[in-house]
Amino acid sequence: QVTLEESGGGSALAGESLKLSCVNRGFPYTRYCWGWFRQVAGKEREGVAGVDVNGTTAYIESVKGRFTISKGSDSLSMSLQMESLKPEDTGMYYCAVETCHEPIATMIEDEENYGYWGRGTQVTVSS
Repeated sequence: QVTLEESGGGSALAGESLKLSCVNRGFPYTRYCWGWFRQVAGKEREGVAGVDVNGTTAYIESVKGRFTISKGSDSLSMSLQMESLKPEDTGMYYCAVETCHEPIATMIEDEENYGYWGRGTQVTVSS
């Protein structure tokens, strides 16, 4: 069983940085596609960034150049470095993994592509 645990959320001012981390504390399967999704109250969860088995990454347009996703060397963890934060980056951020079955850019387009989820970590950015 996969057990994902996020950490690193918190509050920041616009322009500041935060780093989110996610660890798989369950079954040590390393051939996953990883993804970060975020959700704001009243809106659907949207994919923000993803990384596949080979290290190929994908981002939504609004975070390109500001966010960097990376996997740990053991492929059992990943992180999301968020720079130049904006108030619109506010939301609950969820870590997700699934066996890759689409290109990573496609994987993060739909939360239904992922079957394993963490509980989320809140990010709040103030202007």
